[in-house]
Amino acid sequence: MEILGILNVTPDSVSDGGRWAGEQEALDRGAQLVSDGATIVDVGGESTRPGATPISSREEWGRIEGVIAGLLERDIQVSVDTYHADTARLAIAAGVPIINDVTGGRVEPDIHRVVADSDAHYVLQHSRGGAVTTNDTAQYNSIIDDIARELTVAVENAIKAGIDEDRIILDPGLGFSKVGEQDWEVLAGLDRLMGLMPGRWLIGHSRKRSLKALTDDTDLATALVTAQLYERVWGVRVHDAKSSALAIQIARRIHG
Repeated sequence: MEILGILNVTPDSVSDGGRWAGEQEALDRGAQLVSDGATIVDVGGESTRPGATPISSREEWGRIEGVIAGLLERDIQVSVDTYHADTARLAIAAGVPIINDVTGGRVEPDIHRVVADSDAHYVLQHSRGGAVTTNDTAQYNSIIDDIARELTVAVENAIKAGIDEDRIILDPGLGFSKVGEQDWEVLAGLDRLMGLMPGRWLIGHSRKRSLKALTDDTDLATALVTAQLYERVWGVRVHDAKSSALAIQIARRIHG
């Protein structure tokens, strides 16, 4: 089970905006995530929190270029969290093997062609709208069926662009176009969703509003969810790698 440690090289992310905005601080944080148990460091240069102001791919790349180079030089496995085709192209050229697109290609469809022209793997996430409108789009008839239908269309578009199906990793998009109890509905229906769409799945549940509604200790809550996902999904995307790594270790001891 992969642990993607979140490295936000941004001034405005929800829980850690500005903490790792400096290149050396970001590199040190990336190394710490790996030391704590992360198998991949997921680098993002643009906040995708609800209400965040979009930035250009040039500004995004300026924030993350040096960080990516430094992590790769340390032989750290890297993914890049971006929906910009140009950023994806530059990241892949720099040696990044995974592109994590929270829009699934809706915003910049050319990102599919960029990934298709490489050997990179592609995380295709379910979402609707953009950062400013994402909460307004959280209307579903049947949330599991609706996500499966919309993800199916996105996967078909990615495959038509030339991305091999076995390079696609699916993400239900917790917190994206989902509010209130909807994250819990997705997690409760995850087995059915994965049955409708077999493949590799990544779950990004870390420090979500659904957890904050239950406790101030969201890293503990995140780790508890991680333990429930053991052997069910390809990977989890978390801020605190250490607690989720421990949760996986315990789950492995119990379940074998």
